[in-house]
Amino acid sequence: MATSIAARFSRKAAASAFSGCRYVTASSSFSAEAAKTISPSSDRVKWDYRGQRKIVPLGQWVPKVAVDAYVAPNVVLAGQVTVNDGASVWNGCVLRGDLNKITVGFCSNVQERCVIHAAWSSPTGLPAETSIERFVTVGAYSLLRSCTIEPECIIGQHSILMEGSLVETHSILEAGSVVPPGRRIPTGELWAGNPARFVRALTHEETLEIPKVAVAINDLSKEHFSEFLPYSTVYLEVEKLKKSLGITI
Repeated sequence: MATSIAARFSRKAAASAFSGCRYVTASSSFSAEAAKTISPSSDRVKWDYRGQRKIVPLGQWVPKVAVDAYVAPNVVLAGQVTVNDGASVWNGCVLRGDLNKITVGFCSNVQERCVIHAAWSSPTGLPAETSIERFVTVGAYSLLRSCTIEPECIIGQHSILMEGSLVETHSILEAGSVVPPGRRIPTGELWAGNPARFVRALTHEETLEIPKVAVAINDLSKEHFSEFLPYSTVYLEVEKLKKSLGITI
């Protein structure tokens, strides 16, 4: 009795093993046939998809960039963002205009790793959009949210400007300054600290140097602009072309 039961189980095990073997063989043969039939076209372009999107439309809002404005390849512009003539937005910046408008004025520059955002509304009743007017320099790693920066100002590195804050023309914020919501920086003054406090009045010579800094960075951006390529693999094609022509530059 025990012998017949053991034989019965052994026959079932052999049958299941045989069916599994047939399944593995069939699946492997199918994958081999698929590999033969599905092959990439010889003229298919092998793009590099590791690059991120620079222009991100949100609904009806599409970021607008002037023809002669420089926006680095790894910058993110989303929604209601306008970068005007001669302006430059440098590597790693994020300008997120999903709730309100963001404007970078003529010959202004937003340096590396800055984050600019705008709220629906400002608690101070002032405009909630973020406005950077002409000849403004925003230092690297700064955070701007629903603030207004009037013409010819310098915002030092790692500065934070909160909702409703206003920096009037010909003013300078030292590096690491934090401007609380609704705070106004009067014209022609130097402020610093957390929270930002008045340090001293600027001299006439210092106010004259503010737009010169913006113009110098604009000139520097033109050198970067000449090397700008919209797609991440175009430089490979350029290198191939130079190699085929024997160009060593």
